[in-house]
Amino acid sequence: MDDIQKHVLAERALAVARHCIASRYAGASFAYIAGSIMRGEGTVLSDIDLVVLFPSLERAWRESFTEDGFPIEAFVHDPQTLAHYLHQDADSGYPIMANMVATGCIMGSDIDSARVIQAKAATMLAAGPKPPAGADYDMLRYQVTDLADDLRGARPPEEVAAIAALLYQKLADLILLGRGVWTGRGKWAPRLMKKLDAQLAAEFDAAFRLAAAGDGVRFLALADRELALHGGRYFEGFKQDAPLEARHLG
Repeated sequence: MDDIQKHVLAERALAVARHCIASRYAGASFAYIAGSIMRGEGTVLSDIDLVVLFPSLERAWRESFTEDGFPIEAFVHDPQTLAHYLHQDADSGYPIMANMVATGCIMGSDIDSARVIQAKAATMLAAGPKPPAGADYDMLRYQVTDLADDLRGARPPEEVAAIAALLYQKLADLILLGRGVWTGRGKWAPRLMKKLDAQLAAEFDAAFRLAAAGDGVRFLALADRELALHGGRYFEGFKQDAPLEARHLG
């Protein structure tokens, strides 16, 4: 798809989003229209992301539907519920909502309020994630250690591939968050690694491809090297308390 086709696709998507907001979310104060199509990177199969803001809601929700051939994922909020999820992004290291708000095209009546929230999201993204620490960091190190240990020794190729598939996301999180940058799930993990360090991303990809084919030696070496930057393997001394409410009575 060339640039002209991508521009035409983005214009079509914008028109569909406008119609959808007016017809499906009447009474909304404003919305952010986001996604790869709006960035000029989408295909005919890409979806449209909508973050829709009402003055007040009993609860937020998300829904998926198709409008004029475009798959749409809508995240419906009021200012307080949106703030909750933006703070959740900052805590988790996955800036999913923040990216949609910061990069979205604004539409609606309360443009000034939309711009204020968008500016806050952009500032949050520019600041980067919180340094890895605490229980979540311990759990991530433990999970990478546990999965890496599963790759040690002789295993059937199909088991190596299954372990590598689980290790992929955890190791990507440790690499990205450990270097002070945001992480991402699925397709975003390799994109963000490539943006961070093209050579490291290529090494990661090559090692994972070998592991997916049944040879986990290079992927294990990469995991061990990364763990060494975080104090080494983390098994001895790991402890996780169950929540107090984890009790079945009766």
